[in-house]
Amino acid sequence: MGHTIAVYGATGHTGRFVLAELEERGFRTLPSGRARARADDPEALDRALAGADAVINTAGPFAVTALPLLAAAERAGIPHVDVAAEIEANADTLAWGAKIPAVPAMAFFGGLADLLVTAAMEDWTSADEAHVAYGLSGWQPTAGTLQAGTTSRERRAGRRVRFRDGALRYHSAAPPTLDWDFTGGTRPVIGEFSMADIVTIPSHLGIPSVTSYMSATAAQGLGEGAERTEPETFEVDVRVRRGTEERRRTATGRDIYAVSAPLAVEAVQRLLTGRFRVTGVASAGAMFDANDFLAALSGHLTTGR
Repeated sequence: MGHTIAVYGATGHTGRFVLAELEERGFRTLPSGRARARADDPEALDRALAGADAVINTAGPFAVTALPLLAAAERAGIPHVDVAAEIEANADTLAWGAKIPAVPAMAFFGGLADLLVTAAMEDWTSADEAHVAYGLSGWQPTAGTLQAGTTSRERRAGRRVRFRDGALRYHSAAPPTLDWDFTGGTRPVIGEFSMADIVTIPSHLGIPSVTSYMSATAAQGLGEGAERTEPETFEVDVRVRRGTEERRRTATGRDIYAVSAPLAVEAVQRLLTGRFRVTGVASAGAMFDANDFLAALSGHLTTGR
C-alpha cells in the first residue's frame, strides 16, 4: 500500500484487531497508546500522528478522545476514522466542520447498520422509519465498552435516549420488550436499546424515526459485565418503511469487536484512494457507496435481504 496508518488506542481490544487488519493488508502502522499521547495534550497527539497518512481512533471513552484526535488529524491534514459507539460523541463529531474526510462510528455499532440501511433505501430519498435489530447470541463486553457506557450514562444523567420526530430525545421511560423475527429465528429483544445508529443514519437520510433493538440475552450479558471469554455470533436486521412498503437488509457474522477492524480499515483504504463522496465529516453511508462497501466485507460477514 505504501501508506502509514496511526492507530490511537492500539493496545486495546479493538485496537489490536485493527493493527492486525492493517498489517494483513500491507499497511505500515504507527501504534500509539493513550499513556504516550494523552487526548488532552495536543502536542503529544501531533507527535503521535507525525508521518502518518491517516489515523484510526480506537480509544474510548470517545467523549474524551474523539474531538481532540479529529482536531489533531485536521492539523496534520490526514483522514480520520473512529470506532466510537457513544451516541453523544458521534453527534459531536458529526457537528464538527472539518476540512478533512472523517468518518465516526466506523464499526459494528453505527457504521454497519448505516451501510445496511443506506443500501436498503435503494432509490428512496426518504422513509417514514428505520429499525435496526441486533440478534447477538450474547455479549461479554470489554473493559472499554463498560467504561464508555458509564461515561455515556453520566453525560445523560442516567436518562435514556431515542431518535423521534427528527431529533434525539431524552427520557426515563422503561424500554419495551418484544419478539423479533430474525432470519435465523425469533428472539426476544429489548426495544429502544439505542446505539450509534440513531445518530449515523439520520445524519444523511431523510428518516425522522430510527429505533434500535437488542437481543435480551445480549442486554443481560452487557448488564452483568462478565469477563470476555469467547466471541458472540450476530445477525443485524435492518428494515426501512415508507407507507405500506418495507425494505430489508441483514448481515450475519461472528465477533462484534473483530468485525469492527475490517470496517474501519476498509474505510481508511477508501479515503486514501479517493473512493469517497464527502470532504468533511460524514457517516459511512454518506461517505461511501454502501453496496460496494458491504461487498468488500464478504470475507468477514454475510449480507442478505
